[in-house]
Amino acid sequence: MATSSSVSGAPIVGKAVERRGASLSSKLLRWSGLGLAGTVWLSAMLFGLYILAFYAAAVVEDDMARWNVVLPRLYEEGGAVANAGIGLHFAAGGVILVLGSLQLVERIRLRYPALHRWVGRLYVGACVLAGLGGLVFIATRGTIGGTPMDIGFGLYGVLMVLAAVQTYRHASARRLEAHRAWALRLYALAIGSWLYRMDYGFWLLLAQGAGHTRDFTGPFDVVMSFFFYVPNLIVAEAFIRARRLTAPPALKVLAALGLAGATAFVALGTFFFTKFYWGPAILHFLGV
Repeated sequence: MATSSSVSGAPIVGKAVERRGASLSSKLLRWSGLGLAGTVWLSAMLFGLYILAFYAAAVVEDDMARWNVVLPRLYEEGGAVANAGIGLHFAAGGVILVLGSLQLVERIRLRYPALHRWVGRLYVGACVLAGLGGLVFIATRGTIGGTPMDIGFGLYGVLMVLAAVQTYRHASARRLEAHRAWALRLYALAIGSWLYRMDYGFWLLLAQGAGHTRDFTGPFDVVMSFFFYVPNLIVAEAFIRARRLTAPPALKVLAALGLAGATAFVALGTFFFTKFYWGPAILHFLGV
């Protein structure tokens, strides 16, 4: 009797353990996603303030050549179309960095749907403008790194516009699952320019800039022409698939670990850049 009872109860215990594991993996994925979103939002806002302090201040103070201090050939006298394109890219990029993470917060989406929709329209519009502004700059002036950088950054601009259009299109048609998937892809692209700076900062710090040249034609520069957004899309796709109810717990745990690692990377990079670059520029702009 005891043996029969223990055998018949084994499947029940096994299912309970399986449900508990599935619930735990879902919670890990959710909290790791929130942790990354919060860290990225803080870092992106600091970077947005830096953009305002560095690039917008140059416009106000009529010192446009300052744009070329960090990235050469952004501004050239007589190149009105290209200058306008990159200026639009910077201005819209600042809006993207501030609003992007806000759109991913589930509590805001559920409690304030009207706010989510209107902010979403502004966010998507800014993404389209940022992508088009960058494409105009590439088409009229070209990047400092030549053909590889033109291709990498051009593809980035095209994908940004595509993801923005798809995000809005599916939202308008009330295809919410597809909308959320494209919104995540758009977010992964939107933070690309911010990660580009962070990746270079880490490489210069840890590898003394091996493979980087002043004209951005070195092997590391060629890789970075694609690396600042392709890995983001891979992580986003993993998160989209792991979030589905049918995804096994192991995949959710793996995605959660990837998000946790990304969070640590972003937090470390934010501290480094804020201390040595963003912070001083912001304080200088404020007259501190």
